[in-house]
Amino acid sequence: MTNIHLPHDHGQKIEQELEHMPNVEEFQIVSDIFKLLCDGSRVRIFWLLCHCEECVINIATLVGMTSPAVSHHLRQLKNSGLIVSRREGKEVYYKAADTEQAQLLHIIIEKMVEISCPSQN
Repeated sequence: MTNIHLPHDHGQKIEQELEHMPNVEEFQIVSDIFKLLCDGSRVRIFWLLCHCEECVINIATLVGMTSPAVSHHLRQLKNSGLIVSRREGKEVYYKAADTEQAQLLHIIIEKMVEISCPSQN
């Protein structure tokens, strides 16, 4: 990308920044994560699992959804690597993955809620 010459020079020296621009595949990974978080219920489940480890039935009760609907969201979150599960007997417990990506998304979600929904105090 260093050999790109823009038709119009606006004095911004963007060509130098292009050396650090992620490739299309890297942007696609980010896009896929944002697509995953386009559902408010899924974001809410992810947020909950950032704060605790729970089974499907308890998650369903906490978010006011059916167990099959919660299972659908959990499957998508798990396939993306944002959550992990463990089995204990017949019960499966879910929690946020201990990854930089999951932790950063949790912070972003909390900040966006804070910005978008300021308290009425």
